[in-house]
Order: sequence, then C-alpha cells, then structure tokens
Amino acid sequence: MDKEDKGMNLMIVEDELRLRNSLANNIPWEEHGIEVVGLAGNGQEALAMVERKRPDIMLLDVQMPGMDGLTLVRTLRQKQETRIFMKFIILSGHDNFGFAQNAMAQGVSRYLLKPAGEKEILDAVLEAGEELRRELEEWQKQAALQEKWQEHLPLLQNGFFQRWADGGYGLAELLRRARDYNIELPEDSRLAAALVGLDPAPGGEEAAGRDDEPLLAFSLQCMARDMLPEPGCYASGDLEGKLLLIFLLPPGEDEREALLRVGASLVRLLSHAKEVLKATFSAGVCGRTGGLEELGPLVQEARRALRERMVYGTDIVIPYRERGRANKAMESQPTLEKALEIALETADEDKAMEALTGLWEAGLGRAESAEEVHETVLYLSSLFVRIIQKQGWSVRQVVEGDMDNFLHVRLLDTREETWSWLTRTVKKIAAFVRKERSTTSNQVVKSILAIVDQEIDRDITLHMVADRMYVNSSYLSRLFKQETGVSFSSYVLERKMEKAKSILQEGGKVYDAARLVGYRDVSYFTKVFRKYWGVTPGEMKI
Repeated sequence: MDKEDKGMNLMIVEDELRLRNSLANNIPWEEHGIEVVGLAGNGQEALAMVERKRPDIMLLDVQMPGMDGLTLVRTLRQKQETRIFMKFIILSGHDNFGFAQNAMAQGVSRYLLKPAGEKEILDAVLEAGEELRRELEEWQKQAALQEKWQEHLPLLQNGFFQRWADGGYGLAELLRRARDYNIELPEDSRLAAALVGLDPAPGGEEAAGRDDEPLLAFSLQCMARDMLPEPGCYASGDLEGKLLLIFLLPPGEDEREALLRVGASLVRLLSHAKEVLKATFSAGVCGRTGGLEELGPLVQEARRALRERMVYGTDIVIPYRERGRANKAMESQPTLEKALEIALETADEDKAMEALTGLWEAGLGRAESAEEVHETVLYLSSLFVRIIQKQGWSVRQVVEGDMDNFLHVRLLDTREETWSWLTRTVKKIAAFVRKERSTTSNQVVKSILAIVDQEIDRDITLHMVADRMYVNSSYLSRLFKQETGVSFSSYVLERKMEKAKSILQEGGKVYDAARLVGYRDVSYFTKVFRKYWGVTPGEMKI
C-alpha cells in the first residue's frame, strides 16, 4: 500500500530513544496502511503534539518522566474530541494483572508486555485500527450523524436546486437525490420557475456594491419559505445572487391559471419584502410550465424576463414573452463554463477541449450572422479573461501574440479563424498552468533538498520538514516522490548513508560518522548501515 493511501495515523510515545526509533523504523507500517505521524519521549510531549498530528492510534510506554502513559490516556479521554475516536496500546514492563486491568478500565485497547515482538506489536496496532473503523461505521448510524445531516440539509438542498436548474441530473438521479434531501417531488410534477433579484439602491448605486445585500437576500429567502411553503414552492439562492423559486403546480391545473397564480404570489412577496426589509425587488417569471427535466429552460426564461426591468423599471413582476428568434449564441452555459474552468486550472487539455467544443456547438456553431459570432466571442473571451485573472496572471503574459484578438474580436473574420484562436488559447492557458505548477514544485523540492543537506546531522522526518514549510505532509510526500522518483525517507536514508560512507573512507571513526549523520545511538547506526551497505561501518573503514 502506498504511503499516500494511508489508513490510520500512529503516534509512538516511548522515553527510550533506541526503542522509540526501533518501533518507528523496523516495523513495516507503510505496507499495512499505517502512517507514523509523530514520535514523543514522554506524555507531555505527546499531549502537545496530539492536536496538531491527530493520531488515530497511540502506542505508548507506561513509565515515562513528566507524565506517564496512563495519565496521558486519562487526560486525552477527558477531552471531547479524543474521547471516542482514538485507540491506545500500552507497552509496559509491569507484569501485573491489577495494573493491566486498571489500564483496560481507562480505555486501553491492548496491554503488551516488554519485550514484545515486532509482529505482536504490529498485529495489536492493526487490530486497534479495525476496531476504530467499526466504531466509526457504527457512529455514523447514530443520532449524532442525523443531527449533523439536518444541520447541513439546507445547504445540500440549495446545491441540489442549483444543479437541477443547470441541467445536471437525469430524471432517475433527480428523483433519487430529491428523496435523499427530503424534497417532495412526484415524477409527474409540472413546474414554473421565477428569479427574484434585489433592485439597485436609491441614487443609482449598484445593488452588488451594497453592504447589506447578503442580509437582504437571506431575509428574502426566509420570507419566501414562510409565505410560499413547501411542497408548493421551493426557494434557493442563485449563483448570480438571485433567489430561485421553483413552483410545483397542482395536477390538472390550467397553465395560464397556474402562471397567473404564481405571478400573484410573487406580487404579494415583493410587497411584503418592501414593507419589512425597506428595499425593493423585482421578479422574472417563465412564460410556460414544464416537467421535471425542463427546469433549466424555465429558469432561463425567468432570467431573461428579469433582465427586462431595464425597460419596465423596478419593484415589478415581469412575465417572460417570446420576442422573435432568441440569440442562441448568447445563452449562458454554466455547466460547460465550469467544466472549462476546472479543466484549465488543472491543465487537462483534453477535457478543456471537450468543454470548449460543447460551448462552440451551443453557441458559435449555430450562429447565423457575424454579429452573433462577435457577440459570442466577447462572451468566450471574457470567460478566458476571468479564468486567467483568477490565478493572478495577466492575460498578455499568458496568451502573448493573441492579445489583439481579445482587444478587437472583429479581427476574426471567419468561423474557422475563430475556432483556431479559441483552441490556441486553450492550449496556451493549459501550457502556462503546467509551467507555473512545475516551477512551484521545483522550488518546493529545492527547499526540501536544502533542508536535508543543511541538517543531515539531525533526525530528519517528513513531518518535521512539512511543519517547517507549513504544508500538509501527505502533499509534500506525494510532490517529493513525483519530482524525484523516490520517497522522502528513502532519499534521506541514501544521503545519510552516502555521507557516512564518505566519512569512514576518509578515516573518520564510527562514532563520528554516526553523529555527523544524525544517529546518537551507535549500535542502531551500525544496524542501519549494515542493512543498507551489506557491511558494518568497521568493515567499510578497512
């Protein structure tokens, strides 16, 4: 099992340095999904490390200076966050039934007597890990999880409504998700949709710049849920800062009557909001009803209707009216936009091209005039600009010679030229992301190598280096192996053994070689050296 696929975290607490190192390095923890995240010489050191390292299992001695093992167990058990999800294994020299019984009563999983064999210790840790997994599975079935689920349910429901409106579900998945989130949604439901937006503040100030906008939006959502109760209507925050309202219509209700009723409900909602919140809102309503799989188009109609407040003024409910052929090239495609953004941020050129092709087919590929092409190119160029600037880069820096096309889209005379520019831009952004990622990775690895070289005479661990660089140890391990081809521990061992060999061959003493590569225990150094080189340090000197 790879280190990155770790199952459980282990902390070793033992005051005897040689035994502590032996426990950490001689037992093949990684092969069994166990990651050693910390070593401590006594209970006080361990207590200071627990919150930062978050071990699942602790292997600890009983008799230690400062704070003994059982005191440490009692202290941790008193803390709410560690009382349940942590296992303790005692490694003791006390062959006394009463002492062992006391340890078990305090929550110790296993009580091993020194000198316990490596296999016995490994089996005890693996058994404790399995016990912990079973307890976690059982805990998930209890009321605590249900309470947390209910606490987060509004947020989960909000995400469900947004993805539904974006066309992210097939019918079967839509119905299953609705049941999961406690939403009543009969399969034969007929829908209407509306979007409600805060009007610009008095004096011409844009609503988006108002400090009270989030509070007003939340208050409006609460009012909508009270005045338009489920299952007749569901309210959800929209990605653009609008309130999305999904109306479930009674079976058999006439479409025109249904839309009139929805409009009347919205007029009442806006009136109450104006009176209570001292702010005005406008609403756009779809022009027809539809089934569960038609919510996306209904929301688009409501969005286009809401834009008409530019013509009709504010504090109004506006129904959607078909005004000739819509400009298909200009319809927003939020799902494809997000897919393109994610693909470019991860330098996945294939997925980026797939998303771009979808945008092309939904817009430019069906455009019937140069004006539609140019307007949609503006839409796509703004999308690229947003993706680039979100990373803190300048557009000119990334696209280089293609900058003129961003500034003057009318320079693109044909669809073929436009498609060539779009694909070229995708490739340039992806290449720039890879270059920046490589540069960052190289700098991090160079810093790691410098630490190893400068502190080769100390005990160097991955977690120590990760803490020093303020990064996650799992990320650092993966990055180091990806860039160097070897694990961090293997590299450190190689550097130490090479340096020790050089010192010995130049006439240095075994004690000096051990000290200069960070081993304070000469016998342990000899064991590691022989395992690595196949000869003892003394034989290497000859």
